[in-house]
Amino acid sequence: MALHYPRLAERARGQRELQPGLYGGIDFAETPYRFTTDPADESALPAWVAERGPLLADERLVELMRTATLLGDVVADPYASLVEKHGVRGLIGMLRRACREGVDAVPDAPDELRAFIAAMEAAPDWVDLGLVEEGARHLRVSGAFLAPFLTRGAFLATFLNTYAALPMTLTGALSSRRADRRVNETASFFAVTALPGALRRHGPGFEAAAMVRLMHSMVRYNALRRSEQWDADVYGVPVPQVDQMPAGLINMYVLASLARRRGRTSFSPRERAMLEVSRYRCFLLGLPEELLPTTADGIIEVFHARAAVLRDGFDDATCGELVRSTMKAYLRPGRTAFDRAADAVERSWSRVLFLGVCGGDRKAAAAMSVTLGVGDVARVALTAPFIVGRFLAVVAAGRRPFLRRAADAYATRMLKKRLATYGSPEYTPHAA
Repeated sequence: MALHYPRLAERARGQRELQPGLYGGIDFAETPYRFTTDPADESALPAWVAERGPLLADERLVELMRTATLLGDVVADPYASLVEKHGVRGLIGMLRRACREGVDAVPDAPDELRAFIAAMEAAPDWVDLGLVEEGARHLRVSGAFLAPFLTRGAFLATFLNTYAALPMTLTGALSSRRADRRVNETASFFAVTALPGALRRHGPGFEAAAMVRLMHSMVRYNALRRSEQWDADVYGVPVPQVDQMPAGLINMYVLASLARRRGRTSFSPRERAMLEVSRYRCFLLGLPEELLPTTADGIIEVFHARAAVLRDGFDDATCGELVRSTMKAYLRPGRTAFDRAADAVERSWSRVLFLGVCGGDRKAAAAMSVTLGVGDVARVALTAPFIVGRFLAVVAAGRRPFLRRAADAYATRMLKKRLATYGSPEYTPHAA
């Protein structure tokens, strides 16, 4: 019985009645094997990150994590289920047109599409839209100058758990060709949503969020209806909201951790604005308010709680192949000498970031198919002054009223160049 989040629990249970053809095989009264509160079980929370015991003792947190583990997308999933009638291309075409011209511009728009768009249009009271554009201005700087060197490494971090990574296998992401598309699509999404005005109703970021949301729902549909690999008793709901939260708030988790190390318990005004655009972006992706705290301690708490109840597991056939294919993927648009050099630098930064995710344990990283060599260290050391220095210089300029506009214009130009490098995202799972 839900004591702390009854409305969220009702939303999760209601999925079975809303879509019996999709969720009829899931017993929402049962807890999937991936979720564990047994202190004797190994979890995805490393001991060097946080102590697991206090998190498991917090009934409120445990309830939230369990409910969010069973929560899909109550408006996008019904729309994705129309694939048998309209096909993937048909669903994408209608959704793109609804985002760009309005749902009334779609001939014979299905009720499911109308509900999908209406849910995204209904900005909640808990989001401060006044801060969103300010936050996007700050995110543009990291998106333009840091993200190109960190995205692959951050992407690798999502493959460290079998229970959370299996949906990526079902999308066909094990091949390097698919892997490069997935990494670039992820980078493109975060870049485009940081552009000026991108998250407004008819902005490109709004459309990108809708497309990502549809892609996630298509993965759920294919996993539950077409895949023999998916065991709901083990994995629960494919791509649950609890697994989407880390990707949406990873930047804020890093900032929250830095704030805590510096003795701060609250975000600075700049960080608070960045948090708000991140929360709004998460809302557009379908995440509930309960998973989107407003404080540094709250962000850290939900990240650690998710890991504390996620059963540990690294299956080389799933996780290992995802890591290897992602590291092999070539992300540059061309094969010029500059492109190849940039690719080598970016891979080295990705390995260093991945090593950080592993707590600096080289053996652990190597066991997951990522090795850091002397060349990687040299490339990072040589390029860090420029990469980090330029980022810090633009951040500093953005804090000066007389330089702010010029700094933002520079960051915006660079972000658009990054988008050209990433290519045009398709946001579709594997056709099979």
